[in-house]
Amino acid sequence: MKKVGVGVTDSCLDYDALWRFSIDHPGRFWKAVWEFCEVIGEPGEQVISPGAEIWQTRFFPDARINFAENLLRLRDDTDAIVFHAEDGVRRTTSWRDLGVLVARLQLSLRADGVREGDCVAGIVANTPEAIAAMLAVSSLGATWSSCSPDFGVNGILDRFGQIGPKVLFFTDRYLYNGKRYDCTETAVEVFGRLPDAGRLVCLPYSGEACEGKPSPPPAVGLGQYIEVQNARFPVFTRVAFDSPLFVMFSSGTTGMPKCIVHGVGGSLIQHLKEHGLHCDIRPRDRVMFYTTCGWMMWNWLASSLASGATP
Repeated sequence: MKKVGVGVTDSCLDYDALWRFSIDHPGRFWKAVWEFCEVIGEPGEQVISPGAEIWQTRFFPDARINFAENLLRLRDDTDAIVFHAEDGVRRTTSWRDLGVLVARLQLSLRADGVREGDCVAGIVANTPEAIAAMLAVSSLGATWSSCSPDFGVNGILDRFGQIGPKVLFFTDRYLYNGKRYDCTETAVEVFGRLPDAGRLVCLPYSGEACEGKPSPPPAVGLGQYIEVQNARFPVFTRVAFDSPLFVMFSSGTTGMPKCIVHGVGGSLIQHLKEHGLHCDIRPRDRVMFYTTCGWMMWNWLASSLASGATP
């Protein structure tokens, strides 16, 4: 565990002392985390704005920040994402190629009217394209929500029906325990029952063109969706620190799944703290966590890009 200076004295603190400092001086601690993790954005003057109730307390109330801008720090040809399928297929995506894909997706989403405050959803497997879609959405200051493609139609609608996504992404298929599962029929039915969704986009599990042609309402493949866009790197819309980034859901075991909203700045700085101070994740490290896109650990895994690591 490397030692972290927090601007308290000229010396550094060990882990236990740093934990104690974070409890006794939260404002100074989180300011130090912002600086230590080199968060990209405008922090503003105030770190904590207390509220009458604990849930009314605001962190970095004047900050302006973009989640994707912090995850796409690198632009070189080294590996940003390494994907392994169950059948042994291995795909790598460089930082440069990831930035280009996010930029092209961003332009297509903007053409579909996605703006700050809108929701975009995905019925997706854990692929590079799913991470790119999430980054494109967050680059616009919009909100992303995802679930695993093994969910049934009603389970998906119980979740996405509450948030009204403008665009719905889906993975065409996935592999599990030696068996191939096609997701097109489920995605088409879900899309038809989401009145605010204006576009259905197929993300290829294999990295190639999506297989099959979905029946109406029509889906477009990723290649077709971005083919007219020509951009090298996204333009980032900075939003308030507590703007919604992710909508996740409770399990639904005691009724309808409950929406759980995670903010842009809180998700970013907490994950940077966990990755850097708790897990000692550093640039060029490889990070592996087996998870679906319906569990918050997928969001945690994707955030390791902000540390310059390769999920």
